[in-house]
Amino acid sequence: MLEIKNLETGYGKKQVLFDISMVVSAGEIVGIIGPNGAGKSTILKAVSGILPIWSGDILFNDKSIKKNSIAENIKSGLTFAPQGNRVFDELTVKDNLELGGYLLDKKKLKKRIEQTFETFPILKKRSKQIAGKLSGGEQQMLALARALIPEPKLLLLDEPSLGLAPNLLKDVFEKFVEINKNFGISILIVEQKVNEILNISDRVYSIKLGKVAFEGKPSELIGNKDKLKELFL
Repeated sequence: MLEIKNLETGYGKKQVLFDISMVVSAGEIVGIIGPNGAGKSTILKAVSGILPIWSGDILFNDKSIKKNSIAENIKSGLTFAPQGNRVFDELTVKDNLELGGYLLDKKKLKKRIEQTFETFPILKKRSKQIAGKLSGGEQQMLALARALIPEPKLLLLDEPSLGLAPNLLKDVFEKFVEINKNFGISILIVEQKVNEILNISDRVYSIKLGKVAFEGKPSELIGNKDKLKELFL
């Protein structure tokens, strides 16, 4: 579904990624791990269209998207949920969801919101509530729900656990698996919570100093403290 081929890019004149190649097959959850500053989030920004590609290519369903705009990528079925400010604090839950479907016609948007409420019943109860007053876990659910409104084929998630209380992690990661299995949505996820991401991923990449340092099955890393230490130091 997604093929990143020899990707190189960065910010301004500073190169961050060097010859990055990776693949996400249909129906997979693929994790990206590695130390802070390694370039993990930069990969997602390049795939989504936020960052220009210096060299290499990105194929989505066998078509190059290296010159696509963010809107073009969303239309093609690729949605990015960035880290940090997850929701529009001063808008209601429903308003946030409507913004996620700004490219859809009104009839389609209404249907997608109703379907999303079935997946996230807590959001239906909170539909008229100001998003900034939701709990951290509920805000994360809202950000995820908003990213699902355009019916993506591939969902890019950038550190979704950031700022979440430890007791909420299990529920959030279970929701990722539910979305993947029930709707057939492939997921490429950058995450610092290594154990959690290894437990839900089909495959995992580790990025170190802007390069791929490991590619393989999560089982190769689970419980392997020496290998994980090598990848993160």
